Amino acid sequence: MQADPVPTVSYRSLLLNSSYEPMKIVSWQKAIILWFQGKVEVVEFHSIFARSVRHSYQIPSVMRLKTYVRPRSYGAVRFCRENIYIRDNFTCQYCGDKFSPKHLTLDHVVPASKAGPKSWTNVVAACRECNQKKANRTPEGARMPLLKQPIIPSWLPSLEMNFKYSSLPPAWLQYLRFEVG
Repeated sequence: MQADPVPTVSYRSLLLNSSYEPMKIVSWQKAIILWFQGKVEVVEFHSIFARSVRHSYQIPSVMRLKTYVRPRSYGAVRFCRENIYIRDNFTCQYCGDKFSPKHLTLDHVVPASKAGPKSWTNVVAACRECNQKKANRTPEGARMPLLKQPIIPSWLPSLEMNFKYSSLPPAWLQYLRFEVG
């Protein structure tokens, strides 16, 4: 399935809890999956369509979950690839260059084969080149010092909500409760 060419923000959908509280922003692909699975009701649509060979579907702009989901407890940041990239500011922790998520990998500081745990304090963002160069060694063994020691974050900025007010789809504004002035 492909979407009509539009600016990046338009490819996103605002996901609301059943109580109409904003939860997160998801890709248009995830929005369509949630809709087809019957987990959401579509409140607003974008003016663009996703087209398959036989069908055309208008892309949801605002969706509301059919059942209430308790928000995550604050303070506990989920350990996952995206959050590692956010913690490390999309920067390879060996060479210091910034990359898009497509061009980053996760690297175990102490390799898993040497009993290195899969944890916040042992996993960093690394570009493919540095990850391959370091291989199955520690940073010291590869003579590739880390830019900074990996830590357990107490919070992470919500990447998904990092849009300028002026670039948001107008349909989202009433749900995000922006103060303009």
